[in-house]
Amino acid sequence: RDEANGPRKEDSRMRVTQVVILATMCTPAAAWAQSDTTVLFIGNSFTYGHGSPVRFYRSDTVTDLNNTGIGGVPALFKSFTDQIGSDYDVYVETQPGSGLEFHLENRLGTIGRRAWDAVVMHGQSTLDFEDPGNPDKLVDTSGRIAEFLHASNPAVEVHLMATWSRADQTYRPEGAWAGQPIDAMAKEVRAGYDQAAQASAAITSVVPVGEAWNRAMEAGVADSNPYDGIEFGTVSLWTYDYYHASTYGYYLEALVVFGRLTGRDPRSLGDHECSAFELGLSRQETSALQQVAFDTLVSADGLTPAPFVLDNPASLARCVG
Repeated sequence: RDEANGPRKEDSRMRVTQVVILATMCTPAAAWAQSDTTVLFIGNSFTYGHGSPVRFYRSDTVTDLNNTGIGGVPALFKSFTDQIGSDYDVYVETQPGSGLEFHLENRLGTIGRRAWDAVVMHGQSTLDFEDPGNPDKLVDTSGRIAEFLHASNPAVEVHLMATWSRADQTYRPEGAWAGQPIDAMAKEVRAGYDQAAQASAAITSVVPVGEAWNRAMEAGVADSNPYDGIEFGTVSLWTYDYYHASTYGYYLEALVVFGRLTGRDPRSLGDHECSAFELGLSRQETSALQQVAFDTLVSADGLTPAPFVLDNPASLARCVG
């Protein structure tokens, strides 16, 4: 679970020790579709897909730096980019029950093995184990990791992924957001990530995953309260514990990350999209989640509409062959 290993104390006086590695030539973002681009995902169970078949999905297509066999959301992202003909090398560095302070204190040697073209990372789901909703630790740790990454490649794009509202933190009386609307937690988490991005020139953007979840519920694509049953014709974005994502939730997460990093309209993947097929999503569900991801990115970034479904017989053959 996301907090499986409990809180870990951060040494506020700790200095980031620069790891000396050979820098590689950065590929400009505009040329990503023509050449290899390295992308590193840093996170916890919200990245690796706890509670869903996504956890070990196509793990052979990504490199797990900790050798734990994770596919997760990074493998979904890799699948999407393969289907549009882009060449991305995708890496994963995760730790269950952790915020970014764990990676800062324990994994810089792993993270610093090479220079990256892009990094997607997120912290603990409530922002702070001991003080839910307080962004101070996220602001500090994300900025220091981003500066460390820039020391290896000044052109690296560092994206923070703002996560979603947890039903257990909203509908259970002991939850930190108890009694508030279901969208409140995601909005507060997003505000914390915005504060972190504004505090560091080394951070490129905030990926609006939590906002996509809110939009899916507002649009009637997803049910807003799993504790009272799932409304007919909707999906549940949460898995059995009501705070990790279901396959639908991770699929939506990956679509938003895909749209942000590539600049591509998620709808261009089409309702025959391979990973949705492999994971058991219907064409209607696939199309609806792609539309939610697109609408979220348009609202956040002004993404250019390009809902042209790619004709990629090789991709479909991989699904059914």
